[in-house]
Amino acid sequence: MTQRLTYSSIIFLLLFLPSHKYASGELVYSQNGMVVSASQTASEVGVDILKQGGNAIDAAVATGFALAVTYPSAGNIGGGGFMVININGHNTTIDFRETAPFAATEKMLLDEEGNYNTKKSLHEWTSVGIPGSVAGLIYALEKYGTMNLREVIQPAIDLAENGFVLDYWLTESINKFYSSFSSIESSKNIFTNKGDSLKMNSLFVQKDLANTLKLIRDNGKDGFYKGIIADIFVEQSRNNNGLISYEDLENYKAIERDPIISSYKEYQIIGMPPPSAGGIGIAQTLAVLEKYNFTKEQWASSGYIHTISEILKYVYADRAEYIGDNDFHEVPIDYLLSENHINDIYSKISETAIPSLEINNIHYFPSEKTETTHYSVIDRDGNAVSTTVSLNSSYGNKIVLDGAGFLLNNHMDDFTAKVGVENQFGIVGSEANKIAPGKRMLSSMSPTIVLNDDKPFLILGSPGGSTIITSVLQVIINVLEFNMNIRDAINAPRFHHQWLPDEIVLESYGMTEDVKFNLINRGHKLKEISILGRVEGILFDKHNNLYWGSSDKRGFGKAVGY
Repeated sequence: MTQRLTYSSIIFLLLFLPSHKYASGELVYSQNGMVVSASQTASEVGVDILKQGGNAIDAAVATGFALAVTYPSAGNIGGGGFMVININGHNTTIDFRETAPFAATEKMLLDEEGNYNTKKSLHEWTSVGIPGSVAGLIYALEKYGTMNLREVIQPAIDLAENGFVLDYWLTESINKFYSSFSSIESSKNIFTNKGDSLKMNSLFVQKDLANTLKLIRDNGKDGFYKGIIADIFVEQSRNNNGLISYEDLENYKAIERDPIISSYKEYQIIGMPPPSAGGIGIAQTLAVLEKYNFTKEQWASSGYIHTISEILKYVYADRAEYIGDNDFHEVPIDYLLSENHINDIYSKISETAIPSLEINNIHYFPSEKTETTHYSVIDRDGNAVSTTVSLNSSYGNKIVLDGAGFLLNNHMDDFTAKVGVENQFGIVGSEANKIAPGKRMLSSMSPTIVLNDDKPFLILGSPGGSTIITSVLQVIINVLEFNMNIRDAINAPRFHHQWLPDEIVLESYGMTEDVKFNLINRGHKLKEISILGRVEGILFDKHNNLYWGSSDKRGFGKAVGY
């Protein structure tokens, strides 16, 4: 006789069995260093590097390569991302966002009738931007790390070559896309078991990915952007109507950029500059919010949610109109962060909701997929790294580079596909983010470090596409304004407004009925979804000289310290 588990018994197993598989949402402390990521195995790889004497950058690079093996939905060597660093009191950022191929054209993602073509932008080789992750991680290691590439990449190689045991969550994640993987031979070879769905507790071996990582280990950046991998990349791109050339790969460079530095009360906020919208968006919101004085009792009230949502309307309208790749389109950063502009936003916020199209009627909001991942690192000396990486859609475009073993991104979809002309949704694209050869697409990724007394106090970031900014922002506010510990700040219910569509997005069970009623009375529309973001964060407790970390209960990651 088969015994069926009840809902309550399942919850008991998840919460109380002594298994690391269900440890997300914990409050973890350590004295010497910490890594928080969406994969426990990757977090452990990073901490092992710290134990060997590596600094936060060494650990971040090792974690990044490990995530490409153990968290393939977003960890990657075939995508890109952003890194914010505080090392020895120096603040900097590394932009390793993908770039458009040199053969890219403004209308390349449109069909013959001039309409947006989702196959081209999401599922085919035309969706692929030139990957930046390998260049970015190696740049960070060579400039700010203390260990060599061979040391920090070897754990990822071992995980790919020898395999690791699939837990329930990763098995379910991969099998969710069984039909997509099965339709692509190269992907079928990796993400199915000879055509069958993967099984929990089976050994997941990725020999081709291990060989690619070995080429990177032995040849550095050239092991990926030249030689065997470049040959495979260019040949398969040509055979599938893609645009990637040897020139695209050879000329890709990670760019070190000055961070967006802003203040909130006694704290400094170190954020990512364009082509990320995160640093500017968080700085703008906090600057307006500082003009208010919310008490602990007002947290999650309708007035609190209304106020932040109204601020976010202006922030996201600015994002849509002004922000893109600053190397191609000058972003008016000084204006966006100016006291006059912040005061202007503040002056327009009232007790009732202003319709979004009265703020700006350009009818534009760029789409971003929500499958990204973030990891936060701090070492014994207080050096901190905040890194967010992505393939765009979950598992990117689902295409594995045959013979190389890694998934390709579909980040070309983050560009404005059609500038100045309404699409089927009445949305008109912005010049700031139109497609151009060599250009980096707009992103909401928001790796952030908060300083107190010039030392890292909070390191955090999140996946979530356009909801990343609001997810990271609310955790910052929960800690700085409401004095929550890092676990409670991360796990607390969140909400989101992005100007268009004109609605507050809330999490299931995230608001009481009277709060919803009051928001509707103020003129808001509400939409409920399951989760908003999955934040990975670390907080430094200077009074007890401890690092506190937590991986969002919405995911299945782990904070690991020593």
